[in-house]
Amino acid sequence: MRKSRARQSKRWMYIFVAIIAAIAVYFGYEAEFATVSLPSDGVLRVHYIDVGQADATLLIYNEYAMLIDAGDNATSRDVVRYLQRQGVTALKYVIATHPHSDHIGGMAGVINAFEIETFIMPRVSHTTATFERMIDAIEGNNLNVKAPVPGEVLPFGSAHITVIAPNGDFYDNINNHSVAVRVELGETAFIFTGDAEAISEREMVAEGRSLSARVLKTGHHGSRTSTTAEFLAAVNPEIAVISCGLNNSYGHPHRDVLERLEAANIRIYRTDLQGNIIIETDGRVLNVITER
Repeated sequence: MRKSRARQSKRWMYIFVAIIAAIAVYFGYEAEFATVSLPSDGVLRVHYIDVGQADATLLIYNEYAMLIDAGDNATSRDVVRYLQRQGVTALKYVIATHPHSDHIGGMAGVINAFEIETFIMPRVSHTTATFERMIDAIEGNNLNVKAPVPGEVLPFGSAHITVIAPNGDFYDNINNHSVAVRVELGETAFIFTGDAEAISEREMVAEGRSLSARVLKTGHHGSRTSTTAEFLAAVNPEIAVISCGLNNSYGHPHRDVLERLEAANIRIYRTDLQGNIIIETDGRVLNVITER
C-alpha cells in the first residue's frame, strides 16, 4: 500500500511539473537554465544569447561585463532583460561590430539601460532608422566612442581583448568592416568576428597576429561567405558556436561550413537548436551549458 501511494504521489508530481512547464511555455516565461559548475571568481563566462537570426554575446569576468552586438529590433527588450538577469548594471565595453540591424537593432535599448564605459564601432555608417536610433542614443548619453585599432589590447581584468579586424578602411561589403576581437584568459581564447567575410578573414591571417582560440563564433551566422578553410586552420578551435534563427530563410548555417567544422572534429553548438549557450572557463577548463 505504501509503495502504491508513493508511486501515485510521484505520478502526480510529474503531472504537476508538466502542467507548470506548459504554463511557462504558454506565457513565454524564460527560466534560468543550468547552474554553472565553476567557481564564481576568476571565471570568464561567455553567453551566446539566442536572438533568432541575429547576434548578441555577453561576456562576464568578475566585476566586468562586455556586450558584442545587441540583436535586432524585435529582440531589443529580450537582450536588456537577459543582461539584467545576469546581474549586469554596467558594461565596460560594448562593441557594435557593424551597422546591420540584426547586430545593432537592440543597441539603443542597451545604451539607454546601462552605464557604458567605452563604445566601440567601426568607421562606417548606414542609412537606416535603426542606425540613426543608435547614434541618437550614443549622443544622448554622451558615450565615449572608440574606433577599432587592429593590434590594440584592451584590459578586461586579468583577461585581455585584442582587436584583430577590420584591417582596412574601404570595403564593398559592410560585413567586412566588422570589428573582430580575440579574448584571452590563461590558456583559453575566444574569437568573435561579427559578419566578417573571406576578405577580412584573409587579412586577419595575413597580419600574423595570434588567432589561435579554443572557441570560435563562426562568422556571419554560419554563412558560406565566412569560416574559410584558411581562417579555420589559423584558429584551430575545439568548439564552434553558430548564432542563427530556427529554419531561417538564409539557409544558415550553410552545409559547406558545417562540413568543414565536422571534418576538423570541431564540436558545434547552435542557438537555433540549443537556445542560449554559456561557455565558461577559468583559463584552463572549458565548460559548456546549453538551454536545450
